[in-house]
Amino acid sequence: MLPVETTPAFVTAFDADTLVPQDTVVSDPALVDKPYRARSWRHFENAEKRALGGIWAAEPHLERCDCNYDELCHILEGRVRLTDRDGTARVFGPGDSFVVAAGFKGTWENLTPVRKVFFILS
Repeated sequence: MLPVETTPAFVTAFDADTLVPQDTVVSDPALVDKPYRARSWRHFENAEKRALGGIWAAEPHLERCDCNYDELCHILEGRVRLTDRDGTARVFGPGDSFVVAAGFKGTWENLTPVRKVFFILS
């Protein structure tokens, strides 16, 4: 028999089945090409440090970004394309990790359904 696993103090496991997800629909035409649904599991929040981390999943869409926060992303499933305002683009897929730093202006495009781990500092 395997021992029951516990999580040490000050450690946060991103076990999606332990949280109720937050469902949102983003539909502002100033931000997105078409309305899309997203689901997030917020595993870590620290208002004092202005930090938030968890798992996010969303349908294909294109969103215009003007980031005032830093976000670490690790793609679990799907493909995204980030394009800056000068037109420089890069596609990221499963296993890729990257930071979108405060000051990024451009687009985030889910080319497929996407699931990612995120950590935001604002």
